[in-house]
Amino acid sequence: MYYQSLFIDIIYFLLVKTTLLDMTINNPIFIFTIITVIWFIPGIIVRRFSELKKIKKKEKSQSEAIKKLYPKSRE
Repeated sequence: MYYQSLFIDIIYFLLVKTTLLDMTINNPIFIFTIITVIWFIPGIIVRRFSELKKIKKKEKSQSEAIKKLYPKSRE
């Protein structure tokens, strides 16, 4: 009895699995979305890192320029 219910569960799982795969892989909107996400996410991540790097570089150059304008007096 246990083996029969286990066998039915396995068949049901395989049926659901194949149905879900068919619904997603054969859906052009889903495939378009996945390709778009894979294409644009790395570009967004690289752009954010480069913007942060540019901001830090700008702040560093500004602080160096301010230090040149107002040098510390020797005491």
